[in-house]
Amino acid sequence: MSETSNFKTVDEYFNTQPKDTKKALLVLKNCILNVEPNTTELFNYNIPAYSLINGGKREQQIMIAGYKKYVGFYPHPTTMEKFDKELNEFKRGKGSVQFPLNKPLP
Repeated sequence: MSETSNFKTVDEYFNTQPKDTKKALLVLKNCILNVEPNTTELFNYNIPAYSLINGGKREQQIMIAGYKKYVGFYPHPTTMEKFDKELNEFKRGKGSVQFPLNKPLP
C-alpha cells in the first residue's frame, strides 16, 4: 500500500492489498456492518472508515487499514478500554490494535 495514494473507493483500497491482507480487511468490514448495518463508508486519513453516526466525527468512526504483516483496527480509545481483556494478546495503542495476518482474527 502506498501511504500517499488517494483511493476513490474502499473497494479500490482493498483491491490494492495483498491477498491475506484484503481477506482480513473484508472480515473486519463485515463485522462492522453486521453490528451496525447503517454505517457510512468513507475515508479518514486515506484509510477506510465507518461512521456510526451520519456525518460523525472521528470519535464516532471505526477505521481499518492494511499492512504487510497485520491489519490495523482503529476504534475510539473508550472502545479499546471496554475490550481490554479480549485484546490483551495483541499489540495495541491508545486507540488501535494490530491483528497479525498469521493468526486468526478474534
